[in-house]
Amino acid sequence: MAETDWIAVDWGSSQLRAWAMGADGSVLQWVSAERGMLTLAPDQFEPALLELIERWLPAAGVVTVIACGMVGARQGWREAPYCQVPCAPLSARQFVMIPSHSEQLKVYLLPGLSQELPADVMRGEETQIAGVLERQPEFNGIVCLPGTHCKWVRVNQGKVTGFQTFMTGELFALLAEHSVLKHGMNDPQADTLSSSLPEFLSAMRSAFEQPGQLSAALFSLRAQGLLQGMTADEARARLSGLLIGAELAASQMFRADEPVIIVGDSGVAELYAEALQSLGITPQRLNADAVTLAGLKAARSLLGI
Repeated sequence: MAETDWIAVDWGSSQLRAWAMGADGSVLQWVSAERGMLTLAPDQFEPALLELIERWLPAAGVVTVIACGMVGARQGWREAPYCQVPCAPLSARQFVMIPSHSEQLKVYLLPGLSQELPADVMRGEETQIAGVLERQPEFNGIVCLPGTHCKWVRVNQGKVTGFQTFMTGELFALLAEHSVLKHGMNDPQADTLSSSLPEFLSAMRSAFEQPGQLSAALFSLRAQGLLQGMTADEARARLSGLLIGAELAASQMFRADEPVIIVGDSGVAELYAEALQSLGITPQRLNADAVTLAGLKAARSLLGI
C-alpha cells in the first residue's frame, strides 16, 4: 500500500469510520467499527482510534487526522464549539486541534453548526453539506439529510443560512417498537419500498394534507390491523408515510420551485425521494459516503496541508 498522507474520520454516535488517504486524494484503505461516541469515555477515544488506524501509520513522522461528527460533541473526545449560521459549512478558524498522547498523530475536530431561532444544532451533517458544495459549488437550494434526525438545510451562495431538524426516524423506531403499534408491525423482514410503496404514498399524502390528524391516524393503524387484516409490511409503510408526510407539511425549508438534493442512498432516502416526487418535486440524490469524504477533503484543503 502507498504511504498514508492523512486520515479522514467520520465518528458518529454509534460508529467510527476511517479512510487512509493518499497524497493525490485517493482512498488507500478504509475501515469501520462499532466504537461510536456513546460507547466511549473521553479518555478512550484516542486508544479506540489508534486500534483502528495503527497499521496505516508510518514508522516515522506525523500523520494528520481530520474528524467530523459526534466525536466533537460535549460528551465526545473534546468539544468543538458550534459555528452559528449563517456561515460556511466549514471554517478552518473553528477547527479544534486536540492534544494527543501519540507523537504520530495531529488530530483536528470539525465543529458543528448551531441556529438560535428556532434553536437547532447539527454535527457531521455540516461536513456532508461542504461535500455537496465541493461537488456542486454553484448550488443554491435545499439539502435534505435523512436519518434518525432528518435535517433540511438551506444553502445560499456557499453558506448555510438556516436549517430544521425532525426526529422522524427516532419517532418511527419508538412507535414501531415501544408503542401499541408494535403488535401490528413486528415483522423484522417488513419491506416498505416494494409492494407497500402505494401504502406509503397514500399515508404520506394524507398526513401532508391533514397534519393535525396525525395522532388519530397513527392509532388507526392499530385498528386497521385488528379489523381489516393490515399486514406488517403495510403497517410499517403507512407509519413511515404518516410521519414523513407530517414532516414535509411542517418543514419551512423547501419550496416547489427550488432544487433539492437528498444525501443518502438508503431505503429511508428513497422514501423521501418518492414522497417529494409525488408532490411534484424531483430531487437529486447523492451518495452519503461520497459527500462525507468530499467534505473531509475540503476541510484538509482549508487547513492548507
